[in-house]
Formats: sequence, C-alpha cells, structure tokens
Amino acid sequence: MTTYQVPRRDWRAAASALRKLLANGDDTTQVFVIMRSLNGNQTPRQYAQLMATADGPRLAYRRVELAERFSDPAFIAGFAPGTVGAAYRAFLAETGYTAAGLAEISNLDGVALIEHPYAWFGRRTRDVHDIWHVLTGYKADETMGEAALVAFSYAQTGGLGWAFIGAGAALKSMRVTGGTLFAKAVWEGYRHGRKAAWLMGEDYEALMHEPLEAARARLRIAEPVAYKHAQAELGEQMASYASAQKAQTGALA
Repeated sequence: MTTYQVPRRDWRAAASALRKLLANGDDTTQVFVIMRSLNGNQTPRQYAQLMATADGPRLAYRRVELAERFSDPAFIAGFAPGTVGAAYRAFLAETGYTAAGLAEISNLDGVALIEHPYAWFGRRTRDVHDIWHVLTGYKADETMGEAALVAFSYAQTGGLGWAFIGAGAALKSMRVTGGTLFAKAVWEGYRHGRKAAWLMGEDYEALMHEPLEAARARLRIAEPVAYKHAQAELGEQMASYASAQKAQTGALA
C-alpha cells in the first residue's frame, strides 16, 4: 500500500494563499493550498469516524471515486425531478462546474491518484463540496455563499483550513461593508454545520436519489435565514467589490 504522510501545518503558506484567495475568489487553487497547509491530521480522524459508523466499513470497502461517478453523464441524467441529484444537475448547468474540473484543480503537484484509504477519504471530502452547496442552499458563485459553506464544513470536519477561510472572508466583509451581515451568515453556516448530521458518513450515490427537502429534513440541515437576509441586503455591494478586486488583480498580473 502507498505510504500516506500527514502534512505538517504551514501557517505562512496558508496566509499567503488566503491573501490571494480574498483578492480573487475564483482562484480555487488557493483553497487547496490552505487545506493542505492547515488540515493536518483531519483526514485520518475523519476516516476513523467513518469506520465507526454502521455503513462506513461498506463505503470504505467499495471505495467509490465520487469525482468519476459525478462526471458520468448517464449517472447525472438519471435523477428524478425534485431529488438531490436533480438539484445537483441544475447546479452544474448553472455554474458550469464539474467534479472532474475540481479534482484537476486540487491536484497541486500533478501526481497520479494515490491508492490509500486516507487519500481516498480526502478526495471524497473534496468531491462532496458541491453537493453540500445544494443541500445547504449556499450558492457557489458568490463570496458569501462559499464563506458560509466553509464555516459549515469546519463544523462538520474540524479542518482548520475551512475555519481560516471563513474567518478571513468574514473579517474582510466587515471592512468592505462596514457591517456584520456577511459575518452573521458565516457564523450561521458554522452553527448549522454543528447541528446537522455528519454528512461525510452518507452514501452519496443513494442520497442523490432522495427528494431534496426530505434529505434536508433527515440530515437536520436548517434554512439559511441569516444568509438569505445578508444576500438580499449585500448582494450588489459585494458583487461590485469582487469585480473591482478582480480587475485590480488582472491589472497587476
């Protein structure tokens, strides 16, 4: 079996990546730099948690590569209206994102797929991110939606990288907007992540066929009230700021 080395925490690399990410929210590579720099032993701990669940050993034995599964057009096309899978299909159509594209971006060193249980679980954590956008209602094409979801993800996984991004985005929002609506949405994401069932233990192939609202109820995923309020109040302001930041970043490149 391939040796798996737990990465050491590198706060300097994480801080540099966070500055780049906050300057350009589309620079997704920086997210994975932060994850690798700060999440440390989160993957082994989460894998052990999976193995302690009733269904975890079966999922680990099958070791499905979700990026491959979610990139199968026939699989994506087969979901009934109103299901989690149908909402995910609409998400892909709206955003233009793909599971394979995210997997490619995350491969910082361009290495072949590592055949190790911990590495598999790390890929699984990456591959369910967009499903969590669908389940939680946090949009993927805006800074606040991503910030709220990373706070949710920190509550679910304990990975410090998620907390680092969420806190950085919340602090920046207070400077940009002069208020706390954005930060409250991020805090709500964390609280909702704490209250929800542990989503990493789910069988995602089965979950995709569940009615979306029923799945949210079963998984105890609450309505993102503070997020929607902040979205309505700050949407145009944050979008204008993000556009200005991107233009500045492009001019300096």
